[in-house]
Amino acid sequence: TEGAVLVEYPESSDEEANQRGIAVARALTSRAPAGLFDVVPGARNVLVVFDPRLLSRARLTEEVERGGEVERATPRVHQIAVFYGGEQGIDLADVARSAGMGPEECARRHAAADYRVAFLGFSPGFAYLTGLPRELESPRLATPRTRVRAGSVGIGGRYTGIYPEQTPGGWRLIGRAPVRLFDATQDPPSVLLPGDGVRFQSISRDELERRLPILDRAPATGVGAKAPLFKMRDAGVLTSVQGGPRRGWAIYGVPPGGAMDVEALALGNSVVGNPPWAPGLEMTLVGPELEFAAEASIALCGGRLEAKLNGRPLEVGRPCPVRAGDVLRVGSIQGSARAYLCVAGGLAQSDRRQPSRRLVTADVAYLDTIPSSAEVTRRGPSASETDERIRVFPGSQRDRFLPNGVATLLGGAYRVSTSSDRRGVRLEGPAIANHEGSEIPPEGTVLGAIQVPADGQPIILGPDRPVTGGYAKIATVHEADFGRVARAAPGTILRFKEVSGPWI
Repeated sequence: TEGAVLVEYPESSDEEANQRGIAVARALTSRAPAGLFDVVPGARNVLVVFDPRLLSRARLTEEVERGGEVERATPRVHQIAVFYGGEQGIDLADVARSAGMGPEECARRHAAADYRVAFLGFSPGFAYLTGLPRELESPRLATPRTRVRAGSVGIGGRYTGIYPEQTPGGWRLIGRAPVRLFDATQDPPSVLLPGDGVRFQSISRDELERRLPILDRAPATGVGAKAPLFKMRDAGVLTSVQGGPRRGWAIYGVPPGGAMDVEALALGNSVVGNPPWAPGLEMTLVGPELEFAAEASIALCGGRLEAKLNGRPLEVGRPCPVRAGDVLRVGSIQGSARAYLCVAGGLAQSDRRQPSRRLVTADVAYLDTIPSSAEVTRRGPSASETDERIRVFPGSQRDRFLPNGVATLLGGAYRVSTSSDRRGVRLEGPAIANHEGSEIPPEGTVLGAIQVPADGQPIILGPDRPVTGGYAKIATVHEADFGRVARAAPGTILRFKEVSGPWI
């Protein structure tokens, strides 16, 4: 993307490079020059995302150089209780065996080390901790688990960390910590911040059970005194409230989010008189069934929709009044993977620091009356939908790929996988060769980055992507062409062509 710079420290050690990146992140965040969007420390670098209309690259370079001195102040140190082993740490015995010791000794060494937060990523509040004793380093699981409980303590390569919420995960689990690490209602929302110190304290199973209720307390996600607008009678395939991207929260592990197809959202909002980024209902492949609880003016936009209001066909792209008791059913979405329901005044969102949440049956959406204040990103001229290829810029690890690997991406035909979602559009096609291996020290990610994991099948990162990632990136989709990726339904064939420019 044009508005992103990756600052690297190739001559520094891993620890020094990370500390310098954290220093830049803290300095830029505290000064917050006009046009700064996000600063994301990585393992050895720092990603800066900005609006080039308001913040020039020359000025940004000056700001980065001013903030590059490593702070020598004493860091905050967090004491975190952990119960090691049992069903809470099902991989402890395997980690201990690989290290040539018993489980008790393995737990003792893990708890005795001093750790430092290098960066956050993977999920909101997930801190990557350095300082793991070398003998305890363990490879990630070949197949990640589909469910890892909140508070699980794991080891992934040379890092250790704690899962803030229940998510899939591929780290080796050695225990569980009864601590809530992320709360969107707090400022900052993450307990652990880059540069903080961490010490673990071993506790008994009984003490863990006594403290576990803290993990069951769901943080507040309400929308205040907003008026209920409709109830989900059937949630469809993948439906969520989306507006503009969040700015300033990536440093806490919160992805930017926002609509996948910003052009369709903006068009729908224009029909009902909203700003382009006013939150609307994003619908994927098959839409929901809604029952309205109040009067409103609505509009549908994006693709060809099978939509009926009270059993009668509803025209796409035109405003339509609804009343309490009306029922809207949106069936299959043709010609696009996504469509949008926009409402005059916009839909209310829960705290913008919260990651995007998939709506389920019986959920209630609320009407907002405050226009979105999110910045509208400048976009270049969009390629025609009839153009064969999607424009891409060279990625930040372009030189890791063999020439024939780059040629494979640019000459191949890639089919959109059914496993695609808002985190990433997964592609199936010719495998892309990487002569240095697929994994890199984790670094900040941008919308449209094309990462290539070990199987050689590219993934185009979406708005709900992990804010840091450890796979090499061969290219980045031109921001003006990302909407074409967002509209590509499973089975669609995508092709790419490379263009030049000052993008990462």
